[in-house]
Amino acid sequence: MKCDLKGQTALITGAGRGIGRATALKLAECGADIVLVGRDKKELSETESAIKNAYKVRTLTIISDITKDGSAEKTFETALKEYVRIDILINNAGIISDKLAVRMNDKEWLNVIDTDLNAQFFYAREALKQMMKWGYGRIINVSSIIGKIGNPGQANYSAAKAGLIGMTKTLAAEYAAKGITVNAVCPGFIKTKMTENIGKDTVQKIPVARMGEAEEVADLISFLASKEAGYITGQDVSIDGGLSSI
Repeated sequence: MKCDLKGQTALITGAGRGIGRATALKLAECGADIVLVGRDKKELSETESAIKNAYKVRTLTIISDITKDGSAEKTFETALKEYVRIDILINNAGIISDKLAVRMNDKEWLNVIDTDLNAQFFYAREALKQMMKWGYGRIINVSSIIGKIGNPGQANYSAAKAGLIGMTKTLAAEYAAKGITVNAVCPGFIKTKMTENIGKDTVQKIPVARMGEAEEVADLISFLASKEAGYITGQDVSIDGGLSSI
């Protein structure tokens, strides 16, 4: 199905690499103007250059640590000076800090919760405020199958990603009547910097016998961001090669 997002603007957090970068490129391919948000200026610049070299859409880069107080408010304020509205929010930014629970210190717990859950809520809240004015919006939260099935050494990450699924379902119920859909995608093991140390034994457990590509996740996100997905909301869609089904 051809994705047509012409005339819309998408804001993507963690847009410098991995799933965020792939999603930015895919939504630009669909015709959306793009707001790139992240901490690494070099990575965001490379993503922006890739978009400009391939697609005739507008881009805006905002350097921001999404965990800092006021980041969401400042980001949307800056974006809305450049664009009339934000139609699509992709809550993608996330980190890991893996340790068994008894070895995990407070900072390692809180850093992941702040980045992977709290900041996602703050950005969604800002998006909802202005989406309600227009009676239209798409929010896609990038969760993980680890939020569904858990994983040793990732109590912080699995808690944050599970919380993101719960948040998604609640926001979907609250704002469906306003023309706003809220969904979560739950990737399995995708080829990104975060998963570069995944061993062959883990890959062999995946029913399709390979890791996923960031572009495959971006394809799913682009559909959920489209007008054609208007009857889909409150869902947590796994894209994991069948891993969560076994």
